Amino acid sequence: MVKKNGFFRGIQGYKCLRCGTQFQVTKKKDLLSRIRKKLWFEFCFQYATVDTLTQNYHRSEKWVRNQLKAYEPSFVPAVPRAMVAIMDATRVGYEWVFVVRDPREKENVYIETVQNESTYCYQVALQTLKEQKFTILAIVGDGKVALSWLFKGIPVQMCHFHQKQIVIRCITLNPQLPAGVELLALTNTLTTSTEAVFTYVFTTWCEKWETFLKEKSLNEKSGRYAYTHRKLRSARDSIKRHLPYLFTFQRYPHLHIPNTTNSLDGSFTKIKNSIAVHAGLSPAQKMKMVKTLLGGAS
Repeated sequence: MVKKNGFFRGIQGYKCLRCGTQFQVTKKKDLLSRIRKKLWFEFCFQYATVDTLTQNYHRSEKWVRNQLKAYEPSFVPAVPRAMVAIMDATRVGYEWVFVVRDPREKENVYIETVQNESTYCYQVALQTLKEQKFTILAIVGDGKVALSWLFKGIPVQMCHFHQKQIVIRCITLNPQLPAGVELLALTNTLTTSTEAVFTYVFTTWCEKWETFLKEKSLNEKSGRYAYTHRKLRSARDSIKRHLPYLFTFQRYPHLHIPNTTNSLDGSFTKIKNSIAVHAGLSPAQKMKMVKTLLGGAS
């Protein structure tokens, strides 16, 4: 709530009754612009609902909704730099948001709405950043980045958290087979192990259970034979496929490459929490909120 606060040098002054801030504006639309910005940032970052804002500003629900709809955040472009890039996407409604983050500066330098997460998104993001004079020293991501042809000449780090989640989806947190118990225990050592030790233990595990994993069973419905332990094989194949990218951060210590995408996942969590509070937003409002929360808005 803002009230008039006298004149200074012939210009009307105002005071915010909530925070005590005093200011002057020369035009009424400037004051309305300030109020819209304040409303929007309380709506996004402080999880203030429309009902809360109507009470705090002593306005009608329709007025608050109109001001939130009318506010258009401005985005300051990121300054070009040499950086390690964390790349990932998250689903927002029926769309996806693809983000590139500089973990050292804690800044999202690329935010784009996409139809789905694909290798094409990574290629477009990399090309766009290069055109903007960014130098990508290394890339951290989930399984999509573990493709030898996708980022030629750039070190790639597979996120340890995502690798663990892939294994857990296949064999659960409570595997019943001894082979699964051993593989889960091995996966849990990812963050504390070295490349040489992990590779040796994993190779030993593969040799130990090779015959077991080749077992086949007859499918009575189809009349065909299929691998008995398909999910365990999938977990093994995932580690085998990503193994060349799991310890990149140890090979390039001078680049200070993070071994997870946690820095970016925190931003995604903030988005999902805010959307959960403000259920029922239109797609346009939801995407405006997402881009504001991801940073760069003023």
